[in-house]
Amino acid sequence: MVLKIIASQCTVCGACELECPNEAISFTNDIYVIDPATCTECEGLFDSPQCASVCPVPDTCVPA
Repeated sequence: MVLKIIASQCTVCGACELECPNEAISFTNDIYVIDPATCTECEGLFDSPQCASVCPVPDTCVPA
């Protein structure tokens, strides 16, 4: 499974992009998006997805 960013909740702070170990998050057309082909939910690297851990808005980085 991969994660997605709820654009309507995103504050465009950029914290998630900096924390993603797979570089799956990018700023495109004024919003942050997660590339499903690259996102691994940080499996094998961390106990939880790092984007969701650092996001200041709860439930913005969620399972797709």
